Amino acid sequence: MSAEYAEYAEYATFGLAPATRVGEVRAHGDHQIHRDFVDFIVDGRPLLFRLADLDAVSPLAADIPPALFAGHVRSLLLEAGAPLEGGRHVIYGCPECEGLDCGAVTAVIEPAADGSDDVVWRDFAWQTDEHADLEADGYHGIGPFRFRGAEYRAALGRLLASTAEPPARRRVLLIGARVALLARLAAALRTIGIGAEIVQDTSGVPAEELRTYGAVAFGRAVDATRRDAVRRQFADAGVDVVHVDGLAPVVPLLVAQIEAALDRGPEERRRLTRLVAADGTAQLRVTSTCRVRLTAYRLDRLYRTHTRDVFDAVLAPGDHGIPLDGRATRGESFLVARTTGSVLVAPVAHRPRGEGTGPGHG
Repeated sequence: MSAEYAEYAEYATFGLAPATRVGEVRAHGDHQIHRDFVDFIVDGRPLLFRLADLDAVSPLAADIPPALFAGHVRSLLLEAGAPLEGGRHVIYGCPECEGLDCGAVTAVIEPAADGSDDVVWRDFAWQTDEHADLEADGYHGIGPFRFRGAEYRAALGRLLASTAEPPARRRVLLIGARVALLARLAAALRTIGIGAEIVQDTSGVPAEELRTYGAVAFGRAVDATRRDAVRRQFADAGVDVVHVDGLAPVVPLLVAQIEAALDRGPEERRRLTRLVAADGTAQLRVTSTCRVRLTAYRLDRLYRTHTRDVFDAVLAPGDHGIPLDGRATRGESFLVARTTGSVLVAPVAHRPRGEGTGPGHG
């Protein structure tokens, strides 16, 4: 699309908001790292949500060096040259390596050609080398966007001014009786980029250290008295921390619970907003087209863990009922729903024995 044509694009609002690419630890040892980043909010909605099934982060990631973070902001402000030919900038890149070889969503960012202080984003494309092929790889249904200059620069300027460095990476405090399990959980969290420490209680932890945690996770053996004492200590320190009650001694399941708890963004900026598993069906609510994967974790009578992927497909926005394999969810079992940027966990509820829908139960 030509720059001249882009001038006729309708105005769009521009904003920024914290976002997350959730990490994952899989039963066979593979993992994907957790990334916190700042997403672009266009007309009140994350721009990433317009790109169905894209696992990516913006260049404004929390775990990059402060100077590089500031450099990306200044590039978006057009205070530095474009990193790619043709005035193109990386909008979203690979969350694992951020290299162009893995592919990236790029766009031309430029001042409006009519001499105003507006900023135009146009010609979005999927790019894997120095040249973007708009004919073959362009996102023809996205953009152009014309942002009012004052709003655009104010949003990015606040980000630059309010953060001498990117936001701190998240940390989790683990409390429980099974030290070996907690050690495996802490190692798994650190592997995907989430800090984790293990304590028996928080009585000797200074308030300033408590303020560095985003979540507290309790093992099933921690009684209500100890949990209440920990909650009071965090409250006394003025810390708004989320508390996670571990569902089962299964590391991938606990990692998913913690990831879900750390996502405290508003519901309208999540791709998954509801998961209920009962009576052989998973009820899901999806806010934008995305690929959803459901994994069932089951504990048998000997407390051995059985894991099975029970669904993997692209879903449209709306409510969905997905039948579950009874063999994968019988007994004490749990369901994890994942998509790019969102994860939800739910125990599987079973109808009590003797109940049914036949005669006498209607």
